Amino acid sequence: MPNPLECYQKLGLQDSLSKIHRYPLACKELSFILKNAYAKFPKNLQALVFQDTLTAFRFLPGMQTCNAVSSAHLLLHSAEAALPKQKRNLAVTEFKHAMVAHKRRSKTRQEEKDKGCSAQLPQDVLVHVFSFLDVQSLVSVGQVCRSWNLAATDNHIWKLQYATFFGNYDNGLKTNGSQSCIGVKDIKGASLQEEMATGTSIDWREAFKRAYRGQSSKKLASGRGYCGYCDTIVWLDNTKCFNVHSGLDSENQISPVSLDQVVEYILGESSTSSSSDSDGDLDVESSYWFSFY
Repeated sequence: MPNPLECYQKLGLQDSLSKIHRYPLACKELSFILKNAYAKFPKNLQALVFQDTLTAFRFLPGMQTCNAVSSAHLLLHSAEAALPKQKRNLAVTEFKHAMVAHKRRSKTRQEEKDKGCSAQLPQDVLVHVFSFLDVQSLVSVGQVCRSWNLAATDNHIWKLQYATFFGNYDNGLKTNGSQSCIGVKDIKGASLQEEMATGTSIDWREAFKRAYRGQSSKKLASGRGYCGYCDTIVWLDNTKCFNVHSGLDSENQISPVSLDQVVEYILGESSTSSSSDSDGDLDVESSYWFSFY
C-alpha cells in the first residue's frame, strides 16, 4: 500500500510554489487536493498540506501576475472549506497579510516604472534571453510589463517554440503532411504550408496556439504527467519530464494526468499510468499559461 505522505512529497508542490511560472498551477493543484482529499489524509499529511498552504500565501507578494492572485484566492476558498476552525483562521490571516504585502510591492513597482527608475535591457537582449525559456515561463514573463511583453511575443521566439512542440516546420513541407504544421490554420485561415510556399509572413504565436488547441490540448492541459521512467507524477517542461533522462525519449513515456488522478495517486486508489478519457477531468483552466495573455 503506497504511503500517502511519500506520494504527496514526490509531487514537489512546496518547491513549485517558489517558481513564478508554476505558482498558479501549484496553487490550483493544492486547492483541489485540499477540497477533495484533506479529510481523508492521515494527520501527518494534513499538517504538511496545511504548511504548504501557508507557504503558498507567503510566496504571493513576490508574484507579479493576476493569475497568481486569482489562484491564491482559489486556494483560500478551499482552505476555508476544508480546514478546521483554528487552522482556517491562521490561513485567512496569512492570506490577508500576503495581500497587503503584494499590493505594497505592486504599488512600489508601478511607481518605479512611472519615474523611469527601472533599468530596462535592450529589446534585442530580452528577446535573446527569452528564447531560452520554456513556454510556461515565456507566457509568465510576458505579463510583467510592456517591454517584456513585446519581447515575449517576438515572432522568432514562437517559431522556436513551435519547432520544440510540434516538430521541424521545414521538414513538414517535405513529408506531405506527416508533421503537425501541415494544415494548421493561421488567424486568416491559410495553412502554414500555403504561407510557407508563397513566402507570406507567418504569425508563429497564432500558429502555435492553433496547433496546441487542435492537437495537444489534452496532453498539455494540466502541466502534469505520469513519467514511466520516473514512475511518478512530474511537472512537464514543453511536454517532457522536467527530470533529465540521458539518451532516452522521455516524451514517449509521458501520460497526461488530471487533478482527480493526482488525488488518487496520493491516496493510492488507482494507477496514474494512463489518463482518463473524460475531457472534464482535465482542468484546462489550470493551464493558465495557454490563455496567451
